Amino acid sequence: MTAAAGRRGMRLPVAWSAPGFPRLTGAWVATNLGDSALYLMIAVWVKELTGSDVAAGFVFVALGLPAILAPFIGMMADRVPRRRLLVLNNIALVPIVLSLLLVSGPAQLWLVYAVVFVYSAAGYVTASAQSGIIRAMLRDDQLASGNGALSTIDNGLRLVSPLIGTALYVWMGAPAVIVMTAACFGVAALILAGLPVGGAAPERAPSRGYFRELVAGFEQLFAPQSLRVVSIAAAIAFSAAGLLNIIVFPALDAMHVDAAAIGILVPVQGAGAVVGGVMSATLVTRWGEGRAAALGLLLLAVGSVPFAFGSVVIAGAGMFVLGVGIPITIVAFSTLRQRLTPDALQGRTGAAANVVVNLPQTLASILGAGLLAVVDFRVLLWVAVAVVLLGAVTALLARRTPVAAATASLTDADGALS
Repeated sequence: MTAAAGRRGMRLPVAWSAPGFPRLTGAWVATNLGDSALYLMIAVWVKELTGSDVAAGFVFVALGLPAILAPFIGMMADRVPRRRLLVLNNIALVPIVLSLLLVSGPAQLWLVYAVVFVYSAAGYVTASAQSGIIRAMLRDDQLASGNGALSTIDNGLRLVSPLIGTALYVWMGAPAVIVMTAACFGVAALILAGLPVGGAAPERAPSRGYFRELVAGFEQLFAPQSLRVVSIAAAIAFSAAGLLNIIVFPALDAMHVDAAAIGILVPVQGAGAVVGGVMSATLVTRWGEGRAAALGLLLLAVGSVPFAFGSVVIAGAGMFVLGVGIPITIVAFSTLRQRLTPDALQGRTGAAANVVVNLPQTLASILGAGLLAVVDFRVLLWVAVAVVLLGAVTALLARRTPVAAATASLTDADGALS
């Protein structure tokens, strides 16, 4: 191998050398390709079916409501073999998504919301089980790299999947997007079946009673000072994201563009997210999770401001900046949580983190959807910017915790720590 080739090889994420990580990445590509196209298409679809910004906004509410089930889902992910759970979850999503083919008009709007609710709950299953899979697969010093790579792929697909979804929606209608998404989940199930970790159920600690076991993820999330502070910062900031979700469609109306224009803006965010995802591992490693999360939230606030100016071009620039900030924040939070959480609690702590982030976001979406009838969307926008900045300041208070050395124990074939 030449020196130049060696240098090129070093650019691969260090997590790539972990057994099973390339396969997990392949499944991640499949699920996110369909996922990014579907959730965006559903919001646009509801807007066109009903002509209502509020009805479209409630798609995001339905996406967030399953947060109430997350503790139970997290406990399940800590009680059963995680690989099997991931495979069955993706298989179940195929008929669930395909049921959207039964929707023909506003009369079936209830079915759209029901599918979105179940679909979102399945996302919590994936997140909880995958958190344990990643922790079992990667050493401490590989976590930021692995999370950064997955975040880059996730957000990078925003460059193509919304365009694919929008093109299919305009050309062939919603059924084409629905079938494509269902096929993606089927492919992901096949790939995940071959993962070399997660074949055995996590080792269980002595029981402390059902309720204490149920909330153990929250206890862990708020026990270490650094994790507690970053969790609070994320809860504060992402509650404001609920308002941002709600103001998207009225903001597009103020720009005098069609609702489908979101299919152009989201890929711009994806381009920024690719940059943020690539930067995230380096920032988390060098700065620590708290300061990296603060930077990400600052960029989220700055990128939201342009929506107040009624220009789709300026909004596009803001979406790029916003896109850079989101993966930095998520990778920082996820890496810190995974590092400081025992394997037996990975599912519940991952689920608790989703509740901490998504429940305030959902409540803010509900509140924002109601306020849109009486308040100009710009008022909600400025409130959201101020709240995100508060979250950024909070994240700076987190103490830095050391990363374990590269010689940390590897995982065995069944996913238990060796």
